[in-house]
Amino acid sequence: MSKSRLGIPLTGAAALVAAMAVVLPAQAGTCPASTTCSTTVNFTVTAPGGLTINVPNSPVSIGSGTPGNQISGPLGTIMVSDQRATLTATWVASVVAATGGFTTGGGTAAETIPNTAVLYWSGAATGTTGTGTFVPGQANAGAAQSLDVSRTAFSKTTGSGDNSASWNPTIVINVPAQAVAGTYTGTVNHSVA
Repeated sequence: MSKSRLGIPLTGAAALVAAMAVVLPAQAGTCPASTTCSTTVNFTVTAPGGLTINVPNSPVSIGSGTPGNQISGPLGTIMVSDQRATLTATWVASVVAATGGFTTGGGTAAETIPNTAVLYWSGAATGTTGTGTFVPGQANAGAAQSLDVSRTAFSKTTGSGDNSASWNPTIVINVPAQAVAGTYTGTVNHSVA
């Protein structure tokens, strides 16, 4: 073991100097008396999640009816959850029926109800959270739209931060007079962006 001229082991002296360096507080700035001495503080707010849409479990039955009449019923709660924590937290939820319409049996032309005969209206929100303006795609039955092309189901046009909206849309089927009896099945697709 080497020693300094004073007879203290060098490794012990180095440890003592290191311990003293750790104890001393860091100084951000020095200000004279009677003046403001400022320290900048940083913190980070993170987004807990993204933009998602939740739809009812399948299958959903909206009732029954006869040829030449309407069948109408609620689809179940749709919910958009926006956890992006953005300054401009706007979004548009869209809806469209899958290609091929609603079919029964073998899905022949006589066993198919086209998507032009399948209508959708969102109605007002059943619940919202956060700030901003929530807008139904179709406020009432008179505004119902066919699902042969993509339609706006619901949207948020202003606001910031996390938010959510839910609605319970109504599906209306204009059953053709020539429709055959059977249980018809088709798919309604929702998305959000």
